[in-house]
Amino acid sequence: MRPIQLEVEHILIRRWASYLSMPLFVVGSAGSLLYYNDAAATILGRPFDAAGDMSVEQLNAVFSTATEDGRPIAAKDLPIHAALRLATPGHKRFRIRALDGVDRLIEVTAFPLVGQGGRNLGALAVFWPVSE
Repeated sequence: MRPIQLEVEHILIRRWASYLSMPLFVVGSAGSLLYYNDAAATILGRPFDAAGDMSVEQLNAVFSTATEDGRPIAAKDLPIHAALRLATPGHKRFRIRALDGVDRLIEVTAFPLVGQGGRNLGALAVFWPVSE
């Protein structure tokens, strides 16, 4: 597989995110996962380097996303999808089955990444676990 050529903004966001203790998840304009930091890895159940390729459309299957009461959530209803495809911020509380097999309730806020000249750079999601 050919490595993804990152925009300079993606490289800088990745570096910035690696220094933060808040969970961050970054996807490129084509919808492919570009990076998530160590804080996100704790919630997602696997380090970024071991996660493998995934797209925004695959997120709900990979993480078995569901409403708080267990109803499946379609990919188009995830906050990262709204940020990426509709260029609008989104926020939602939902359940995931993390890559370590643990079910977690999380809140996610996602927003589009817009570069100089209005370039679509993808989207960034910030999320955190919710106590039940």
